[in-house]
Amino acid sequence: MKSFYKIFSSGVHPRGMKSLSAETPIEVCPAPKRVYIALNQHIGKPASPVVEAGETVRMGQLIARANGAVSANIFSSVSGKVAEIAPYTDAAGTPSIHIVVDNDGLDTPEKAMAPLESPAPRDIVKRIADAGVVGMGGAGFPAHVKLSPKKQPDVYIINAAECEPYITCDYRLLMEYTEKVVRGAVYLAAAVGVAKVRVGVEANKPRAIDALKKFKAENGLKDLEIVPLKTRYPQGAEKQLIYAITRRRVPSGGLPMDCGVIVSNTHTALSAYLAIREGKPLYERVMTVSGKGIRKPSNLWVRNGTRYGEIAAACGGELGNTAKIVGGGPMMGASQISRDIAVTKTSGSLLFLTKDEFVVAMSSPCINCGKCGRACPMRLMPMYIDSFALAGDYAGSKKYGALECIECGCCSYICPANRYLMQSVKLAKKKIKEMGL
Repeated sequence: MKSFYKIFSSGVHPRGMKSLSAETPIEVCPAPKRVYIALNQHIGKPASPVVEAGETVRMGQLIARANGAVSANIFSSVSGKVAEIAPYTDAAGTPSIHIVVDNDGLDTPEKAMAPLESPAPRDIVKRIADAGVVGMGGAGFPAHVKLSPKKQPDVYIINAAECEPYITCDYRLLMEYTEKVVRGAVYLAAAVGVAKVRVGVEANKPRAIDALKKFKAENGLKDLEIVPLKTRYPQGAEKQLIYAITRRRVPSGGLPMDCGVIVSNTHTALSAYLAIREGKPLYERVMTVSGKGIRKPSNLWVRNGTRYGEIAAACGGELGNTAKIVGGGPMMGASQISRDIAVTKTSGSLLFLTKDEFVVAMSSPCINCGKCGRACPMRLMPMYIDSFALAGDYAGSKKYGALECIECGCCSYICPANRYLMQSVKLAKKKIKEMGL
């Protein structure tokens, strides 16, 4: 029997760079003196403040309520006093409203929600909504919405592939919080009436796979299936993960639910457990801090609203050779313009990269090699999308599948002409939607 499932087609093999932090146990980042908590930490409408400047708050207290069906509650990550509610620059480089709280250093907790012993599906969904749990793999989709599908799924997948270079926080969670991750996954599946949970893990994480298998054996979890996957980027992309595990394809313009599948991230499963069994809302998360520009690459529990500069300080400070700061992974993440930007629920990693860790080269004309098309996991033709976008013909970009792009960056990574293909595709998608094409 093969040790891994047949993988999706195409993709690339970037340098893993995970050795910088993979064997570093999770530590706690000191709470900052002031936190800057954004109201738009999820897909959907920003949450609405329920506190005012000058008000005293407790750690874990609700400070902004979900605004509509697709939104999520937000909680204070420290106890102290609300200094202001004002716009600050977010990770996207745009001003957005933040609730700023001065930390009193006491960590006075809000009264926890009562633990749920044997919750019914509706109780699980409500608790996850109350706790402000969102998809923590980067998308930030409110978890309670995903757990209220219009169609009945028959497969629940936990995405533990973590295929982006450098990032190791989910790997550490699988080994250090094995039981809570698995129990949380079971709760998520139970919420939508699915008995069996499949956990997809890339085969280059044998210790995590062994930890899951050991827990399964010791607890007799017959409905837990650990699925080792061949290492290739973007194995953790939702559509590619679903195909690798189930051989089902998400239809064009559709969602995983359209092929009977729901996918959640490793950290989402842990947060679900903490909300259900420990009554803890989502106000902190584990993130990887890595790159050759940081003195001590780490995996840290970080409070929501902590600024990048304070996180770097917790890792021993920068080495003075940082050339680029990236929020997220190097393939899909975004360059950051300031160390004063604060982390959110979806901040899985923060990279301090030196000049030898990324390519800086002038873009040259396409040489028609076709490598971007062969590497594209969605089987698109990025060179044509790029060409039409640069000509202002966004209908042409749409014809060649711009809206199907998952923005994995494989095309830009593999291009020998150093063309900004992914940026062209993002522009085309934006223009197609604006123009209603």
